[in-house]
Amino acid sequence: MHGPASPGWLLVALCAATGVYCLLRMRSSVEEQRRAAGGEALMGFGMAAMAVPSAVFSPPAWAWPVYTVVFGTAALRALWAARAGACHLHHVVGAGAMVYMAAAMAASPAPAHAHQHEGAGVPLLTGVLVLYFAGYVLVSGVRLLPAAGAGTSAVSWSDRPEVVRACRLSMGIGMLAMLMAM
Repeated sequence: MHGPASPGWLLVALCAATGVYCLLRMRSSVEEQRRAAGGEALMGFGMAAMAVPSAVFSPPAWAWPVYTVVFGTAALRALWAARAGACHLHHVVGAGAMVYMAAAMAASPAPAHAHQHEGAGVPLLTGVLVLYFAGYVLVSGVRLLPAAGAGTSAVSWSDRPEVVRACRLSMGIGMLAMLMAM
């Protein structure tokens, strides 16, 4: 998101690696894993693309509306899937946050973006999303702790719940970092 280069590249690597893992999860024999993995792969790769430091590459002006449409569609798809269970509501919030960030980037050119909120404070929606993802990261981290000590089983590596939780935790951390950089 137009922050310092080193943390930006770390965020790109984290999100891209998460996206690759989610693509591999799409080969799972568990239908629910496959369904969730596609949306999570899109989020991981989208976050990686948005996190590329602006000193290296600034997307053309048309890219931000494209991101808005792609993630708006993903949010609608997740909202449709949420009818079956509340577990998809997090995907709705995540895709909505991506739409919000893309719209904010479209509204402000890269050089002015770093100073857009000087003296104005944090916009309410940004603050709400930061609080949501901070809570999500903390809860996800706590849920990961008991699973990390569990013994191995005959479950495929792509279906291991602790790896899936770690993947979701890393995307939550990435989203939190991107929102805080706004």
